[in-house]
Amino acid sequence: MIKKIMCFCGSGLGTSFVMEMNAKKALKAMGITDVEVIHSTVDDVMEGAADLFICSADLVPNAEKTGAKVIGLTNMVAMKEITAKLKEVFEAEKA
Repeated sequence: MIKKIMCFCGSGLGTSFVMEMNAKKALKAMGITDVEVIHSTVDDVMEGAADLFICSADLVPNAEKTGAKVIGLTNMVAMKEITAKLKEVFEAEKA
């Protein structure tokens, strides 16, 4: 069950913050309110840090090693992409 999402980028500043804000908007639109969303740097990606990681496609291997679910984005600031991928993950959780 996904209770915590970490959005991360190389420096943990701009891009990860935009991903966090977009993820929060997408979850709210989906009616999901019980999930914590944070942003951070790639250095904070470790087992147990989150149930789902969101990052750029090139950073996916950094998160896969944790054993958690990972969403890799082609366009990290595209609301449409993050919404679609979050819907996929949460629908799979229900199944």
